[in-house]
Amino acid sequence: MSQKTIGLICAIPQERVDLKAALDHQETVTIAGLEFDHGRLGGQGVIIAEAGIGKVNTSMVATLLASRFGVDLLAFSGVAGGLDPALAIGDLVIAERAIQHDCGVIEDDKLVPYQAGHVPFFNPTEQMGYDTEPAMLERIKTALADLEFAPLTQAAGGSGKAAAIAYGPILAGDQYIHCETTRERLHRTFRAKAVAMEGGAMAQVAEQFHLPWVEIRALSDLAGVDSRFDFSRFVEAVAERSATVIRQILPVL
Repeated sequence: MSQKTIGLICAIPQERVDLKAALDHQETVTIAGLEFDHGRLGGQGVIIAEAGIGKVNTSMVATLLASRFGVDLLAFSGVAGGLDPALAIGDLVIAERAIQHDCGVIEDDKLVPYQAGHVPFFNPTEQMGYDTEPAMLERIKTALADLEFAPLTQAAGGSGKAAAIAYGPILAGDQYIHCETTRERLHRTFRAKAVAMEGGAMAQVAEQFHLPWVEIRALSDLAGVDSRFDFSRFVEAVAERSATVIRQILPVL
């Protein structure tokens, strides 16, 4: 079993509840009104924190986990909106890359995406987003190869199909996407599988601290005109799936 300490970040209570319930709790440290729960999940040392929504909150918690608590890896477990039309509510996406879609240069009243923290005429870069460590990603794929989820019930948003586990880019931005046109544009521009509000910031902090990271998302909605209603109906059912994936992959992180 790995002797690493893993920092597990969630944004909202529904994403945290199943992880905390399974935690062999040791102590809670409170900083700036945020609780950092220390303990073990399946024998693996973890610190679980509920950061709140958005990139600033996530950056603060990720920085504390890295600098104050000295974790060896950062992980995000939560829900997201689906961008890929091949995916459905209840499916899972594991980030191969995390991209902040709301960063760039405004030209002709349009955002031209660019790497967070850079502009092309001042500190140019060819980088776009942050990549998950390839060797770790391969271990994750192996660990999840036989994991199956029963179809969500219709009441929980299910379509009758077993949940898929997909790998690809996950976007982060400080907007809640409730728009079919924007969903289509984001998928077309970035070929991304899902969109949320935190993972890109966690990945940026992880890169600065030279830490590996992983982002796990279960789709609570499809980022379109019904997304705010779907999110409210399905968030609890699908958040449990993300927590299950996290627990399954802990030994290989």
